[in-house]
Amino acid sequence: METENAVNYKFMGRSFNDLSINDDSSAFSDCNSDRSGEFSTASSQSRRLFLACTNSDNSDEFIRQLVSDLGSCSIDEQKNAALELRLLAKNKPENRIKIAKAGAIKPLISLITSTDPYLQENGVTAILNLSLCDENKELIASSGAIKPLVRALRTGTSTSKENAACALLRLSQVEENKVAIGRSGAIPLLVNLLENGGIRGKKDASTALYSLCTVKENKIKAVEAGIMKPLVELMADFGSNMVDKSAFVLSVLVSVPEAKTALVDEGGIPVLVEIIEVGSQRQKEIAAAILLQICEDSVVYRTKVAREGAIPPLVALSQSGTNRAKQKAEKLIELLRQPRSANAVASPSDL
Repeated sequence: METENAVNYKFMGRSFNDLSINDDSSAFSDCNSDRSGEFSTASSQSRRLFLACTNSDNSDEFIRQLVSDLGSCSIDEQKNAALELRLLAKNKPENRIKIAKAGAIKPLISLITSTDPYLQENGVTAILNLSLCDENKELIASSGAIKPLVRALRTGTSTSKENAACALLRLSQVEENKVAIGRSGAIPLLVNLLENGGIRGKKDASTALYSLCTVKENKIKAVEAGIMKPLVELMADFGSNMVDKSAFVLSVLVSVPEAKTALVDEGGIPVLVEIIEVGSQRQKEIAAAILLQICEDSVVYRTKVAREGAIPPLVALSQSGTNRAKQKAEKLIELLRQPRSANAVASPSDL
């Protein structure tokens, strides 16, 4: 039974009874709809949107006309139609189903491959907004959106890349899409966005990677793409506002031996020990949980962690943390204090 010190830990709708990661703050907010700001529109377009959104019959007719305009020979008509569908899908959740039923998904996907950055950006963002509706996710994926979104992640504007990452996150919430997204080449591009993107790009990439890397083959792809270096760097930078998100991603990766090796090679152990020393309660707890995972089957890693001076801050955590943080800290302390005899059997990760 939890006491008043216990916290209910959730992220993206998943409960973390083992790792005990708290998502009660907005630090772990999911990718929301269209956060890229609005493109300027003519007043006549604004009036059309207002009228369409206030009358259901008008809205249905207006949406059908916009879908038809997506196939126009005029680039300007395509741009206006994509923009207005994007805004309709953003501003009224019920419009997401209407737009999908009107047949907008395939023509919007075709816009994502456009060489016109404005057209591509609106296509990506409209698909993102439509993917917020659970009923649309399977249809978007089955209509062939994954590869064009990955292409936008590679070649698009910064906004297109960020919104493509969010759209892929949404599609990855359908379990069978995770492998398809990983095999489409998305993982290295998301790792690159994590390392080189702006703060929003880093956040969107980390959230998408967190979801995708619940699948083993995607974990290995992420490690092979060099994810550990940016994760460790972001966790070491307390001013980055990325310590928690990076730790979330790391927590799902370290279940595979390749990730444990890469974490140690990139200097992750001293960073995790420092987090236990000076981080927030949530950061201390997830750092302790990660260290416990890498130490459970490795005498060598236990020795490294102990030599970094982990025991004193772990003792403090075992006395003042949340209930689950105390449990993790106590288990880790017990492991670190076990005799490292010459007869100890090395685990595969020690070899």
